[in-house]
Order: sequence, then structure tokens, then C-alpha cells
Amino acid sequence: MRLDSVRRRAAAAVVALAAVTGVAWTPAAPAGAAAPHTGQAARTAQAVRAPSPAAAPAAAAAAGATTPFTSYEAEAGALGGGATAVSLTAAPTTQFSSATLEASGHAYAHLAGTGQSVQWTNATGQPISYLNIRASIPDSASGGGITGTLDLYVNGTFRQALNLNSKQTWVYEGNNNYNTSDNQNPADGSPRVFFDESHAFVTGAPIAAGSTFSLVKDSANTAAFYDVDVVDVENPPAPLPQPANSISITSCGAVADNTPTNGAADSASADSRAAIQNCIGQAQSQGKILWIPQGTFYVKGTSGLTATGITIAGAGQWYSTVYRDVPVPNSTPLGALFQVTSCTVQDFHIDANAVSRSTIGGDGGAMDTTGTNWVASGIWTQHTMSGFWASGTGGTVKNSRLTSIWADGINLNNVSLNATSGNNLTATNNFVRGTGDDAMAINSVNYNTNGDGSKTYYNPMTNITFTHNTTIAPWGGKGIGIYGGSGHLVSGNYISDTARYIGLGAGRFGVNGSDLLSATVSDNVVVRSGGNAYSQGQPALHIGNGGDGQNTGTVDHVTATGNTVANSLYDAVGFSTSTNTQLQNTTITNPGRNGVAISPPFYPAPTGSATITGNTLTGLKPGNTAYVNNSSGFTATLSNNSWQGTTTPEAPYGGTPAAVPGTVQAENYDTGGQGVAYNVTSVNGNANSYRSDGVDLEATSDTGGGYNLGWTTGGQWFRYTVNVATAGTYSLNLRVAAPAAVSGALHLSNAAGANLSGAVTVPATGDWQTWGTATATVTLPAGQQVLTLNQDNGGWNLNSLAFAAGAPANTNLAAGKSASAASVNQTYSASNVTDGNQDTYWESANSAFPQWVQVDLGAARSAGRIVLQLPAGWGARTQTLSVQGSTDNSAFTTVLASAARTFDPATGNTVTLTFPATTQRYFRVNITANTGWPAGQISEVQIWTS
Repeated sequence: MRLDSVRRRAAAAVVALAAVTGVAWTPAAPAGAAAPHTGQAARTAQAVRAPSPAAAPAAAAAAGATTPFTSYEAEAGALGGGATAVSLTAAPTTQFSSATLEASGHAYAHLAGTGQSVQWTNATGQPISYLNIRASIPDSASGGGITGTLDLYVNGTFRQALNLNSKQTWVYEGNNNYNTSDNQNPADGSPRVFFDESHAFVTGAPIAAGSTFSLVKDSANTAAFYDVDVVDVENPPAPLPQPANSISITSCGAVADNTPTNGAADSASADSRAAIQNCIGQAQSQGKILWIPQGTFYVKGTSGLTATGITIAGAGQWYSTVYRDVPVPNSTPLGALFQVTSCTVQDFHIDANAVSRSTIGGDGGAMDTTGTNWVASGIWTQHTMSGFWASGTGGTVKNSRLTSIWADGINLNNVSLNATSGNNLTATNNFVRGTGDDAMAINSVNYNTNGDGSKTYYNPMTNITFTHNTTIAPWGGKGIGIYGGSGHLVSGNYISDTARYIGLGAGRFGVNGSDLLSATVSDNVVVRSGGNAYSQGQPALHIGNGGDGQNTGTVDHVTATGNTVANSLYDAVGFSTSTNTQLQNTTITNPGRNGVAISPPFYPAPTGSATITGNTLTGLKPGNTAYVNNSSGFTATLSNNSWQGTTTPEAPYGGTPAAVPGTVQAENYDTGGQGVAYNVTSVNGNANSYRSDGVDLEATSDTGGGYNLGWTTGGQWFRYTVNVATAGTYSLNLRVAAPAAVSGALHLSNAAGANLSGAVTVPATGDWQTWGTATATVTLPAGQQVLTLNQDNGGWNLNSLAFAAGAPANTNLAAGKSASAASVNQTYSASNVTDGNQDTYWESANSAFPQWVQVDLGAARSAGRIVLQLPAGWGARTQTLSVQGSTDNSAFTTVLASAARTFDPATGNTVTLTFPATTQRYFRVNITANTGWPAGQISEVQIWTS
């Protein structure tokens, strides 16, 4: 929560700002709500996270905002040249932050060497003309950041260099600076604020649907590393024209400066503050609209802009920018850039040069608002202290984007601009990512203490509505905080990847906050949230006082219904002191600690009451508890919860287990419902005529017809009860369809969670209804058992699983499997050697032998033959190479000794290598010389059982 000069006095009374938001990671077991799907008509081959327009987790089919962009997670892209995916694999052991904790999805792609890249396919069905990149590059040695570029390639061809910087990131918490954001001394250690967001129009033609686009660290990209978190892609509409009855700020002398800011102001820019304020005065007196045309207009110094009762409009959030340039270090307390009363503001971008949330760093909000029936719509805000700090009656924040904010994103309150009330305010369809405090908050203040010790009291807030908003990766606050008041509705929101604190909290703020007397919290999705700030192990969803500051005050009549809490880092749901709470119909999956905890550590509940009914919990880890009440004074009434044995039991579809050997139809997953027989993050299927819960089913064009499983997303899973005739090894053929190959798409596990198949890569078949086969080998005991199909990465369909006794027939084990290399030249990535296309190839860095390329089979497999190819039309050349094998990607043994191997176009540029059968997971081709080019070159690596 943002504290300016008025709020700071209140903050002094708060002894400890104990808990604001949370952290969690996605475990390897079947996960809960993860990367939502964009729908059957416009599915993306890579995972698309919560902000995508059709983000719809299972418990809340419309959770999250509908946005004009689609988000591609970097860790789900195709990594080339040795780039690696870095993800959070366990709960943090300290109270400090990390890049994985602050990343969306708690994962990112790490590009640290020349030629390393991450690539996606434009599966939006629309051209892409605009990119927004959330990424991290290193700080300077002495602090204060650097600038750099990262190269964009389209279909393998360089398109443009994209500007990135670290000037508004990298603050340090070591040396007694915990939970501050203005220490830029790297020597103090314990960094936080890793990621910033940069955007640009695509140079030249838009990226066509179906084309690939890549971010590549070329030699000209001089930062030591590029940690790419997520890329938002879109095709913005044309700039809006100047409306009738309006005054353009340029007519009053405002001058645009379109030099890219890239983390700092242009020193040559003109100060347009006086001109804009003059135009505001004219618009107010003449009853006209204030028009902000295309361009970047600077407001310099410590004064902002004030307006009353007018409309302020721009040409669109991609085109019109008002940029605040405050001399840093700064000693003058700052109000917001825009201080507006009963105004409509719409369709422009706000940016600033602030380097912390403190006065010295040039803080100051983007927009403080009050009055009646005010509207803020289509505003994109970055790098300010807060986005919207708003009070009054009947106001609305909607359709807005807030990224890389130093404190709160959207704070609806009863104190902004000296107001005393906040009633009937709404925030809907907003997207918030990367805030340094709460992404969104309802902030009902009871009193503030004045400089002379007196107190100013405020009216408790009433009837505040938060609906269908998306909040992602706040690094210093909650996803959504409800602090006091009554009659609030928080519904249909998507909250994910809090770095250190609670994901969704309903309570009051410290000693000076209003009591919370009623609120409905419904159909929200809280993913990978909760965290270890102050070493507290905070829950993902929290109800009660004491979530911020002191354990004081009343929290009463909070009804939490139909929410989903998935992959919490610690307890999924926590209660501190509160009364008459209703927790009902909650879906909890894979909690990091306990499912529902009353009075968990640091959240005491000496008294209280709650009714807990109809809730479902799956994925509880050994040693943890579905429900625990640590308080003798808190009365909880439980009924019809899954841990009480009242859920529908799991059973084979149709009542009879599927026979193995035989074919298991993907649509015949077990019965029992969400969290029992399957786990889905959104309900998309249209085959309810086949089965009433056909959540992800559709009619198939594959041979035999029927239905296939679709809308695949990392973290989803489906269970199948089978009856295995004889214990032994079985070949598994999966009928799959995918527009593009998906590495590590799925794996099959048993009831104990053991991985039976290894990572299975789905090959590219060209379309969602063009079918092919992916293969694996599994070893099964005899008898009835439950197998789980785990969706590890989305972007494919599945029609059936065919089990045949015995090891698979001689087959290319490498087809579609993941590949890596010692180095990569340009975009000739290692993934080309397993894509089944002889015309695409891997090429290493030039003049730097030895070089290698290797294939990961996903599990140890027996092989006795390797076939190597180069493009058939290439001239002859001889490469000196050996074959090595490993079971752990660490210790390699020689499978075939080094020798000169000639690739001759007369024989299809194909070399066949045979050797005694050996069982390895990783097969590496090590190249020490090439007569045709000073690099290693291979277009296909085929690995055969015999």
C-alpha cells in the first residue's frame, strides 16, 4: 500500500508491516491452475499465462482480465544455443527475494552466451506489430543500472535491436535494508526488483500468424546476461483521432520528444508542464476535452498537473505518453503526476524516471483521483510510485494496464486528495504486473495522525467492487488486499506469482485501518502465491486481522466461495482472528504445506468462528494436513469437505478399467470430477453430449472418429484406471496433433507419482486436427491400477494411448525429443536435429572446435544405431566426430570412437553409425573438425534401437 506524506504519518504507528503478499512454485506433481489457454479457435503452441483474453481456470470460468495482448512465457518457448530455463523448485529458505520468485510463472529463460535464444510461434491468429518484454539485465558494478539491446529475429532473420535497461531495477536489502526499495548499493547484497518492462513497435512488416519470432543474444548485445520472463504480443489499433470539441496540448505550447527514454529521461527534452496545465485551464473554462496527441510529453520538476470536471484523452496507450522527469536525488515530497477530481481520463500512457518508491528516488503517483463518477480507462502506467490512488463516490478504473510500478497498482481508498469517503468504486478488467506493493487494494482508513498529534477520521468505505482483473508477480505486496469497510465484492480475479507475500487477503490494515464488516470473495483464482517475507511462511489466501501490522480489530462476515487456490508455497488458506467467516466450495490443489490452517504461524487466532463446507483438496504432500486448527478459542464448523470423505469417489469411465495391452481413449478419463479424476485450469470442451463433464473434449478427425482431449496446459492432469494383464515393458503410442513441436509435453505417472515414461515430446503435425504419433516405453505391474497423464507443457491434442506388450519396434527414439548443444551460430538451433526436417540444421559457433550436439531421450533407452544427416543439397564434406552417452548428463562414456565421417550428396548426405547396443538417456555427437565449414553441422540425429 502506498504511503505518501499523509499516509506515512499513519505508517509510523504500525510497528511491523508483517505480511503483504506471497510466493509459490509449481511442483512436478499434477498441478492446479497454471498457464491458461486462449481457446480452441486461437490456441498458442507455447504456454499462455493468465492475462490472455480467455484465461479461465476451472473454478472460475471467467477469472482474469480480457486484454488486447497475448502473453508468451519465455520458459515455455523453444530455447536455443544453450539457453536455459530457470524455475523455482522449492520454497525459499530465507526471507529475501530472487529472480525466480519475482518472475511470472516463477520461471524465466536465461540467455548468457552469444547465440543463445528463445523462440515462439505466433499462434494468436493475428499479426504481431507490437512487443512488450519483461526481462532483467545486470546492474552496473556500482549500482544505478546499465542499458543494453537484445535482438529480435522473425523467421530466423534479424529484424531489429530492442532497447532494455536496468536503471529502474536492482535495489538491495542487505546491511539492514530489508523491505526497502531505495538502496542501490550492490555491495550490500540481497538484491530484489530484477525485472523491468520495455516495449516497441515491430520494425517493418508485422509478424504474421504462424511465423516464428525469437529474442537472440548476438555479439552486439553486450549485457552479461538476459533473463527473459515473458513477452506480450499484440496488434494495436490505429491511433485515435483528435475528438471534436477538444483542445490539443500542442496548441498551448507542449512539445513532443520521441527519443526513447530507456530507463531515463532525455536531457534535451522540453518541459511541457506549464503548457499542459494552461490547456487544462482552457478546457475547464470552455467545457472542452483536453487532447494529448501522439508523442512523449515531459512534465519536469516536482509539480504535477491538476484538473477538475473534464475529460483528458489520448490517441491510445501505445501512442500518447506523459513522462514525469524528477531531478534525482530528490528532496521534495511529491504528489501524483495527475491530481484530478470528477474527471474522465482515457487512452494514454504514463511513465516516469523514478528509481525507487522513496522521495529521494523521485517517487510520486501516476494519478490521484477523487470526486464523483470519475472514470479512468485505457491507461498504461509504468515506473511511478502508484498507478491509481482513488477515493470519492461512483468512480471506475477499467481496461487499464499497470506494469513495473514501485508501490501499489490500483488502490481504492477514502483519503485520496483530502477526501473522507470511498463508496461504490469499481476496478474491472485491469491487468497489473510487477508492483512493489499490493497490485490492487481496497484501503479503508479509520484515521491518520497529524503532525500536532491530533487525528483526522474518515468514513468507512462501502460497496467496492473488484471484478475480472489480472494481477501477476507483485514483488513487494499482495495480489489483492481487502482492508476494512463493508459490502465489498471481489470476484472473478486471477492472482498469481506473488514474490513474498499473501496472494489474496481479507482483513484490515494495521492499527489505523477500518474494521472489515462484510465482503464477498468469489470465483477468484490464486496461483503460486504465499511467501516467506519476514520468514513467516504466509498463506496464499488469508482471512482475518493481523495480515498487516498488528493483530487488532474486527474482521467479520467474509464469505469466500468458489475460489481456486493452486500450488501455494505454504498453507493454501489461513485464518487469523475473524468471525462468521464462510469458506465454501473452494478448490485447493497441491498446497506447499497445509490445506486450510486456523492460526498458522505468525497469524494468531485466539478467538473467532468460521463455517467450512464443500471444499475440495487434492495433491497434499506427505507430512502435511488437509485441515488444522491450532487455536482452542476459534470455533470452526466443518461439513462436506473432501478430506472428510464426502467427495464423489474416483472410478473408471463406464465402470470397467481399460485393458492393457490395448488402447485407452483419451476422452475416457476416470469419473470423480475436478481434483479427483482430473485437474483442469479452465473449462473449454464442447463434447458434453458425450459426457457431462467433457471439460477439455472436442470431436476429432483422427481415424476412428470420436473425441480427443484438447486445451492442454502445463499443470493439468487426467487419470485413467487400467487393468494390466501381465507385468512387463510396454510400448506406448500416443496419437497426438500439434501445430508445432512441444518439447517435454507430457509424462505418464503411477498412483505414487513416479514418472513411468520420462518426458515425452510431441512432434509437429502441422495443425490441431492433423494427427501423428509420439512414442514412449513404460514398465507396469500386473493388475488394476491408476495411471495419470500429466500435461507438462501445452500446445497439443491427444486422441488415444495404445499400449503394446514388449519393447517398441525399431523406431527413431530421437524424433521430437529435446536437444542441446555446446554452442549455436545465429538461429541454427539444436532443436533442428530432432524436428524430422533434413533441410533445417544445427550449426555451432565458428572456428571453436570441439563442438557437440546431443539428444535427451527423456529416459534411458537401449540403442545400437545412429543416423546423421546434413541437408541433401549441400556439397560433400567430412566431419571428424565421436558418439558419447550418459545416463545423467554429467558423466559421459565413449559409445563410438572418433573417426572421419563423410557426408556425400550422392548418398543423401547421410552417415549411419552402428555400435553394440547401449542404454543411455543422452546421446552426444562430438565434432572436432569439418572440411566444409569451420563449425559443427548436423541437420538430423536419428537414434535407433537396432
